[in-house]
Amino acid sequence: MIDDDLGFSLWLDFIERDFLHTQFVEMVEKGIVNGATSNPSIFAKAIMESPAYREQLSTLEGLSAKEKYEALAIADIKEAAIALRGVYDIGSEGYISIEVDPFLSNNTEETVREARRLFEAVGEPNVMIKIPATEAGYAAMRELLADGICVNATLVFSPSQARACLDAMKSGIDEFEATGGERVEAVISVFVSRFDRALDPILQEKGMPGSLTGIMNAADIYNLIESNHTPSIRTLFASTGVKGGNLPADYYIRQLYAPHSVNTAPLETIEAFENSGEPPLAALPIAQEEIDGYFRELEKAGISIEETRLRLLEEGMKAFEKAFAEMMEKLEER
Repeated sequence: MIDDDLGFSLWLDFIERDFLHTQFVEMVEKGIVNGATSNPSIFAKAIMESPAYREQLSTLEGLSAKEKYEALAIADIKEAAIALRGVYDIGSEGYISIEVDPFLSNNTEETVREARRLFEAVGEPNVMIKIPATEAGYAAMRELLADGICVNATLVFSPSQARACLDAMKSGIDEFEATGGERVEAVISVFVSRFDRALDPILQEKGMPGSLTGIMNAADIYNLIESNHTPSIRTLFASTGVKGGNLPADYYIRQLYAPHSVNTAPLETIEAFENSGEPPLAALPIAQEEIDGYFRELEKAGISIEETRLRLLEEGMKAFEKAFAEMMEKLEER
C-alpha cells in the first residue's frame, strides 16, 4: 500500500534470483512495492541457500570468491533495476541498493573506487550504492553524489550520524547540480527494531513499556532529516521486521508511516501489511518534546541511549562483516 499523496514509499528488503523472476515483478506491477534493498547478509543467505545460483557459479571457476560474489550480485541487482525502471522513469522511486564490501568502511578511496565499479557494472541509473555511515563513508557519500551516483547511507543509529550524512549529501548534491546534473537522490537508512531487541528485556524487568525505543529513536532522526528541507534526501526506516514477541508483523511499518519517507521491510512483513486490510494512519512526526521526554525516562532508569546507539552500530558492522566473510569462505569452496 504505497501512498503517493502522503509521500510514503515501501521497498522490499529481499533479493533472491528465482523470486526476482516471478513474484518481485508482480509486486512492482501491482504497486505493492516501488523499490528494493539488499545487504551482505541478504545476499549471503540467498547465494548460499538458493539453488538458483548454481548454474552461474559453474561458469565462474578460476575467479576469486569476491569476483564470484560480485558476478552473482550484479546480475541480481541489474535484473531488479530493470524490473523497477518503469517506476524510476516516472518519479523519485524505483531504486535498488547494493552495498560496498563492508570491510572497506574505514577507507574512503577504496569505497569510492568499488562503488563506481559496481555502479558501472550494473549499468542502470536506478541503483543506489549503500555506504556505511562512518567517517570514511561520509566523504565517500559526498564524492559519489557529486558524480551523480545515488547513495543509501546505511547502519545509521544516531542523530549525529544522520547529521553527518546530511552535510555530506547536501554538499555532493549541490556540487552535482552546479555542474548541470539533473537527478541524484539519497536515503538515510535508520535501523529500528534492533533497539527494541536489545532493550526490551531490560525495560520489562524495570516495569517499563517495550517496543518503543526503536520508534522514538527513528522519529528523532526523522525530525532532524525533515528539518533539513531537502526533497532529494529522505529517511529510510530499515530493520523493520518483527522477530519474536507479540507484536503484529507489520508493527514497524504502521508505527513509522510518515510523509517523505521510505520503509524497507522483509517479504513477510510487507505481505502482512498488505493483507491486513487496515488503512494505515500517519504516525510521524512525533513531537520533539515527547521524544526527548522518552529518552529522559530511559536515562532515569539507568539506560544510556547514546551507549546503546554506539553498541548497535558496532554490532551491525560486525554482523555485515561476518556475513560477508562467511560468504567469501563458502564461495572459495565452489
